[in-house]
Amino acid sequence: MTFDDTLKADSPWDIHEERYDSEQGVNSASNFMTGNGYLGYRGTLPDDGSKDFVACVLTDTYDMADGVWRELCTVPNPLFVELKIDGRRVPWAVDNPDESGRYRRGLSMRDGRWSLRREISDAGVTLEAERFAGCHEIHGLFSRIRVEVDENRDAPVAMELRAGIDTEIWSLNGRHFGPIAVREEDGLLLATAQTGERGVPVAVAARHVVGGTAVLETETAIGDDGAFHVYTAAPAPGGEIVLDIFAGIYGGNDLRWERERNARYRIEVGEEEGERIEPPEDAESGAVSTALRLSKDRYEDHVIRQREAWGRLWERFDIRIDGDEAAQTVLRFNTYHSVIATPMHTDHLPIGARGLSCQAYQGAAFWDQEIFNMPMFLHTAPTIARNILTYRHRTIEGARKKARDLGYRGAFYAWVSGDTGEEICPSYFFKDVLSGRKIRNHFNDWQIHISPDISYAVNRYVHATGDTEFLVNRGAEIVFEVARFIVSRCHLRPDTGTYEILRVLGPDEYHENVDNNAFTNRQARFAANYALEVLEILANQDSGALEKLRDKLELRDDEVALWRDFVDRVKLAEPDPQSGVIEAFDGFFDLEDTTPKTLRERLIDPGEYWGWPNGIAVETQVSKQADVIQLLALHPDLVSPEALRANWEYYEPRTQHGSSLSPAVYGMTAAWTGHMGEAFDYFWKAALIDLKNTNRAVSGGTFIGGIHTAACGALWQVVTMGFAGMRPIDGGYAFDPHLPPDWREVAFPLVYHGRRIRVRVKADSLEVSADAGNDGPVRIVVPSESRDLPAGAEEQWKVRA
Repeated sequence: MTFDDTLKADSPWDIHEERYDSEQGVNSASNFMTGNGYLGYRGTLPDDGSKDFVACVLTDTYDMADGVWRELCTVPNPLFVELKIDGRRVPWAVDNPDESGRYRRGLSMRDGRWSLRREISDAGVTLEAERFAGCHEIHGLFSRIRVEVDENRDAPVAMELRAGIDTEIWSLNGRHFGPIAVREEDGLLLATAQTGERGVPVAVAARHVVGGTAVLETETAIGDDGAFHVYTAAPAPGGEIVLDIFAGIYGGNDLRWERERNARYRIEVGEEEGERIEPPEDAESGAVSTALRLSKDRYEDHVIRQREAWGRLWERFDIRIDGDEAAQTVLRFNTYHSVIATPMHTDHLPIGARGLSCQAYQGAAFWDQEIFNMPMFLHTAPTIARNILTYRHRTIEGARKKARDLGYRGAFYAWVSGDTGEEICPSYFFKDVLSGRKIRNHFNDWQIHISPDISYAVNRYVHATGDTEFLVNRGAEIVFEVARFIVSRCHLRPDTGTYEILRVLGPDEYHENVDNNAFTNRQARFAANYALEVLEILANQDSGALEKLRDKLELRDDEVALWRDFVDRVKLAEPDPQSGVIEAFDGFFDLEDTTPKTLRERLIDPGEYWGWPNGIAVETQVSKQADVIQLLALHPDLVSPEALRANWEYYEPRTQHGSSLSPAVYGMTAAWTGHMGEAFDYFWKAALIDLKNTNRAVSGGTFIGGIHTAACGALWQVVTMGFAGMRPIDGGYAFDPHLPPDWREVAFPLVYHGRRIRVRVKADSLEVSADAGNDGPVRIVVPSESRDLPAGAEEQWKVRA
């Protein structure tokens, strides 16, 4: 399979490139990265440095270096390897079309292994490298370097390998560490530092194991640029050097959370507890002990454990497509990146909008986390979905502080949320590329739908899992505080008797300072109504817990009455009686009706920001991304099928898709509305956002490159909820499939209330098998009938072609 001039795949489990393109260095390093939710290592070359965008991004290291951006830190690189032949540095890749066929960089999604091979014909040497971030050991990074001399050479080759910890760090917004101390101790290389703002310790250790047929001499080089071992040798024809690197990485914040669990971090996918290892005393001892412990086993043993660990993950998340190998490959690529972006090991950290692929978007959560990332986990590995929402409960004090600071009550969740939940979105995000002046955006104070979006996610979680313990101990507090915020943020108009929500910014981020955004008002009503439902649920199931929570929150009956009044009288945009179209916000239909193509022709500079306050889209109906269609994607039964179709057809040509979130939403809803050609096109647009770099790395002067994790997560929804027509219902799932023409079958796992099923969708049939260990039936509904599928059963339904 070939995706462009360089990007290819030999199987649905891998991607690779056969020509190095330096112009695509930022993007390709993101695409080929390896990670495990704790750390992300970009897919750069072994001898790349900070100027080449090398980064090992470590979670839970939030730091502000420039007074504006609080972001995750990139730590010293323990996998640096530079090669010299006959005293001359030999790069691991060159940007030269003639290298095609002698160069290959790849990624195996099956086990998260990055690989590289380069043949240097004039030297008679072949270079091979691979690496992976431990899925079986999340504090570990593993790499193997192999240098082989052609057996047809007539003389040995003088080589030097300089391998170690490079302390020259690529960072987007300033230097986050003070002095980095490096040393060598009993063959182990070590770098330690502290973050500048909060003094968080970080330690990186590397242990080398040398093999092969050549006899190597070793020296140690300690300097301002890091700590290195320098290996020299002269392998004979047919000889080789093999260097295995076992790295351990720890941050100081890890210790608190590992001690809370009384065990090392591990990836949570619901399997039995593995070996329990006591947490270390500090970051340095953690990094050192990890590197030493890992190096006691062979590199090949870790590869086997890595494959087994990823195998367990793929059992939960893989969607199998029969009939379209290219679609299968890109779907796995996006699923892989969705998984490695997620901190599955803990419940106190967010899913970053760029994951751990770089520092863009600060390693922080947006509404993306609950609306785009969470659904895959909710319906396949609900423990992780619970972690995501527990993070929101752990950070509720930050949301309360934001509400207080702006004069409101309750919980106003941060638009950009890091480890504390306090708002870290700068007020000035973009620049006017013509004048250079900063643009004041109100993402952080007007984009209020983040709070009801989280309540919506709590509702979906409890429905899919039946986890009333979470609702009682965590979810109810979130939901009540969000309702409290909503009614403190709205306005009651005496002349109309309606509640309105003024001066907001909906999902369409080009139109700020609007009133009664349809998405925001509907989500707000849903959240307030759900708060009333939760009050009733707790009153019936655990009245004691409810009274304790009401006392804690000082929640009085008159405030609850206000929630109910808001639900009854909030202004809601209804479908137009003639057209069925919902107005995006007050006055939207009065704006100029034009298209993104027309607006693009009006640009003075291609780098202009299109949005508020003076961008070219502000006075038009051109939207950045799905807004009304986003509302209908979350609430598909809000309107009739005819009105759903009418809204799709109205807003689709007026949407620019300037956000990576948009194509998947339009693809899913296109499948629901019978636009199957467009649905398939949008599937591919969403799937290739990163693989083909279809979104900009810089917008309005701000770097926003890296992996678009929400788009990765949303592709799961396009296939399961869009093409397979899956919807959660009481007791299980409903299906109304519409597969693309060439897709013979789609198969995927689901879980409802802990009961696991396997779904196989064909053009004219649906087959579902229930796990024999289920503790009860799962209801399956197709357009023609409903059945309760008992444990161990397998049944088939006919569905329309």
